[in-house]
Amino acid sequence: MSLRTRVGADKGYDTRDFVEGYRRIGVTPHAAMNTGRSGGSVIDGRTSRHEVFLLSQRFRKRIEEVFGWEKTVATFRKTRFRGKQRNEMASLLVGAAYNLLRMAKLMVPIA
Repeated sequence: MSLRTRVGADKGYDTRDFVEGYRRIGVTPHAAMNTGRSGGSVIDGRTSRHEVFLLSQRFRKRIEEVFGWEKTVATFRKTRFRGKQRNEMASLLVGAAYNLLRMAKLMVPIA
């Protein structure tokens, strides 16, 4: 396993400029493959053949689930506050609520 730097991104970043730009500076792009686009994905076998790429995509999915939950369940798609500090506080509270739900799911029910 190499110590090469990697950057993760969603399929919107599966573009020639993004991928070639990062490869030029010695960073491996781990963008999700946009196979639905005409011409297919820019991410080729040099990147996708490695186990680290698949692992990166699994982690990215888990991170995206948090943001999806925030937007739908926690109604954070459109914030209710003005100002950076209030929105940061609301974001921390939403993150704390999500973590509490995750911890509750990990607990074994007592019979």
